Amino acid sequence: MIDLPANIDTSLQAGWVQVQDQVADYGPTLEKIRKVWDKQSLMALLQGHVFVSDDLMNEAIAKKVPADGGVKAIHITSHENGRMDIKAETTRHGTLTMSGDIEDFVHKDGQSYMVYHVRSKRLPGHGLMSWIFSRVSLGMAQRFAGDLDLPEELPMQIQGNRVRIDYSQLVASSSLGQTEFMGHKLADMLVIKGATPKDGGIEFATSLNIPPEVRMALLRMVLE
Repeated sequence: MIDLPANIDTSLQAGWVQVQDQVADYGPTLEKIRKVWDKQSLMALLQGHVFVSDDLMNEAIAKKVPADGGVKAIHITSHENGRMDIKAETTRHGTLTMSGDIEDFVHKDGQSYMVYHVRSKRLPGHGLMSWIFSRVSLGMAQRFAGDLDLPEELPMQIQGNRVRIDYSQLVASSSLGQTEFMGHKLADMLVIKGATPKDGGIEFATSLNIPPEVRMALLRMVLE
C-alpha cells in the first residue's frame, strides 16, 4: 500500500466506486500497463515530475550495446548545473566525449524527440553520432515507454551544435504506443514537456492528458 501524496487530490478517491467494476474488466490491460509504468513511475507521472537516475539510464543503454560492435560502452553523467555529459568508448576512435544541454525533450500529439545542444565536444562522424544518440535517447525514454526494440539508428538532424533525435516511430511501435486503457492509448495520455539534468539524474516535466475517470482508475492502481 502506498500513501497518497499531499499534492494528489484526495477527492478522487470518492469516485473509485463509480469505476471499480469497469476497472475490474481491464485485468489483462492493467498487467500490460504495469510492465510499462510501475507504481513508482505512475505516481511520479500523476505528480508531474519523473526523476530518472543516471544509473538506470546507463543500465538501459548498456543492454543495447553489442559486445562485438564499434562502440564498446556509452555512459551519461548528469550535473546540477543542467549539463549532461556523454562518453562513448569506441574500437576505432578511442574515447569520444561531449557535454551539453537538453534544450527539448518532448512527447506530445504523436511527436517524440530530443534536442541536445553540444557545448564542448570531441565528436565522431554523422553515422556514429546517430548510433550513439539512438542509445542515449533509449536510455532516457525507457522509463516512460517500457522495453524498446531499438533500430540500428534513429532519424537525426544536426544543425550547428544542435542534435535533434526523432523517436516518434519507436514510441508508436512500443508497449506505450500499443497499449490502451479505458479507450485511451497510453502514448496519447502521456505528455513530456521537458527534461532537466540534475546531480545524479534527469528530471522530466510530465502530465497525463486524461479524463477524470481514467485518472481515478490509474490512481487506484497506485494505491491498491
